[in-house]
Amino acid sequence: MTLENSRFLQAANCQPVDKTPIWLMRQAGRYMKVYRDLRAKHSMLEVINTPELAFEVTMQPINAFDLDAAIIFADILPPLIGMGFDLEFIKDVGPRIHNRVERPYDIDILATPPASEIMGPTLEAIKLVVAELTPRNIPLIGFAGAPFTLASYAVEGGGSKTYSRTKELMYTEPAAWIRLMDKLVTIQADYLIQQAKAGASALQIFDSWAGLALGKGDYIRYVKPFNTKLIDMVKKRTDVPIINFSTGTFPYLDEVAACGGDVVGADWRMPLDAAWDKIGHDRAIMGNLDPVSLLAPWRELKARIDDVLAQANGRSGHIFNLGHGIFPNTPTDNVRRLVDYVHEQTSK
Repeated sequence: MTLENSRFLQAANCQPVDKTPIWLMRQAGRYMKVYRDLRAKHSMLEVINTPELAFEVTMQPINAFDLDAAIIFADILPPLIGMGFDLEFIKDVGPRIHNRVERPYDIDILATPPASEIMGPTLEAIKLVVAELTPRNIPLIGFAGAPFTLASYAVEGGGSKTYSRTKELMYTEPAAWIRLMDKLVTIQADYLIQQAKAGASALQIFDSWAGLALGKGDYIRYVKPFNTKLIDMVKKRTDVPIINFSTGTFPYLDEVAACGGDVVGADWRMPLDAAWDKIGHDRAIMGNLDPVSLLAPWRELKARIDDVLAQANGRSGHIFNLGHGIFPNTPTDNVRRLVDYVHEQTSK
């Protein structure tokens, strides 16, 4: 048996599967005690930058649940460090960039070094995980942040509710915005390509903020050209499936899908069948259980799982996932029941 026969990769290519594959965004993380115990001893960046620790965390959910794919434990923001940003993960606060972009000059001095120089620990962790997972026929997913999401962090200096600084830059300095996005495309394309070369069987691009910040017109003008360029550059250098994931983009999901990708993610704000209609049934879809459903009692969780499966309607190309990342207070028993139930209900 080879990885090409894994149900995750078969579904990503819209091929028939024996059961609907399932994995969960943020499946390695704070809802697991083994992860919390490890993090009590090491900072976020220590875990990411130590291949053996990143390997251990990546494997924790794979060893605990019958998941159909692993995703490398990393974060979307470390590539910004290599560009020249001072990034810190602050406990109970989140990521902060202490030298955010404030003027066009700050963009012009940003570096675009190769991923082999700035993301070596993650690439090494991928090799370690792949060596462990391949004999078990479990694919590994590599990932990176989409240009807009990274640009927003770089300009805002952290999370934001209004994205006002980012949008002000877009509107008042459009040439500088293009330079920033082009640099991010360069960095992220190489990073994704190197993850595939290290052994990742699929690649996911996280555009977590574009749909929360922008309407359709701004997305088409300021984001779509760069997402399209990024996916095109990666597809020319790799032959692995690309997952194009975004949140809050249902009003223009067709435009998101037009950027490319073999699989398009749907968040929980939209019905799966309606999202698939916008994406096109010739492509695979990933989603889309509300992550909060995992906090509900089983009768409620089961009904919501059934609803997603009913909307998928048994079509080839459905990868079951949450509509966004799993919450830290999620009971592990609910994760186990979710994974097992999806497999049981879709077994051919």
